[in-house]
Amino acid sequence: MREYELVLVLDPEIEDEQVSAAIDRMTQFVASRGGEVTEVNPWGKRRLSYPIKKRSEGNYVVTHFRIEPSQTAELEANLRLSEEVLRHLLVKTED
Repeated sequence: MREYELVLVLDPEIEDEQVSAAIDRMTQFVASRGGEVTEVNPWGKRRLSYPIKKRSEGNYVVTHFRIEPSQTAELEANLRLSEEVLRHLLVKTED
């Protein structure tokens, strides 16, 4: 398994419960694929440097986890389909 860092920018207009639900869905996805979430850091609302989908703010969440590399494509596909995710960035961290 490899270590990854995932940065999510969520829609600022969703409720705090929906932010928690989005984080839970992501952690359940990783856990159901044999991975392990090691850290979740919700940063809260931050101003974006440029508008994304007509939004000037976003809820940032930084997550560290371990998962098999073959599972990352499916994770990113699910994030792209999610209505509440404005942007995401998945990066392999150094071992």
